[in-house]
Amino acid sequence: MQNLLSERNDMTYRNTVSDSGQPKILLAEDDPAVRRSLQLVLQARGYDVRAHASGKTLLDDPFCTSAACLVADYRLDELDGFEILSRLRSRDWNGPAILITAYSTPDLQERATSLGFGAVIEKPFREGAVGDTIDRLLHAHCQSGGARHDGQ
Repeated sequence: MQNLLSERNDMTYRNTVSDSGQPKILLAEDDPAVRRSLQLVLQARGYDVRAHASGKTLLDDPFCTSAACLVADYRLDELDGFEILSRLRSRDWNGPAILITAYSTPDLQERATSLGFGAVIEKPFREGAVGDTIDRLLHAHCQSGGARHDGQ
């Protein structure tokens, strides 16, 4: 049984890494400075970051359903972070997701959790907050055998 679980975890992990062996992270952030900063910080931590200015371009990315983790801003033009995650889930993507926002409220956090976000991080971030959260969620995701985080 342990070997089967290990194989499943290995397959889940292999499907979410780039050719260079780096876990693929999807990032949707409309503020160019925040997007570029997060991209550079996460790349320095060893992640292959696919950064997008909108939910539409993220969902048009041919690699979107093979990413290890989603980091999405709550307020975006066209599609918000909730809608991005919902559409990825409808495509059978089951990775962990992080919502970033400057507009956090208890209701928003509750809704994010119920929709399957593993964490909500408030802007401005403390140094390392997003990377540390990705590390934690990916570790938990691999330990669970790739189970979805929205109860399905």
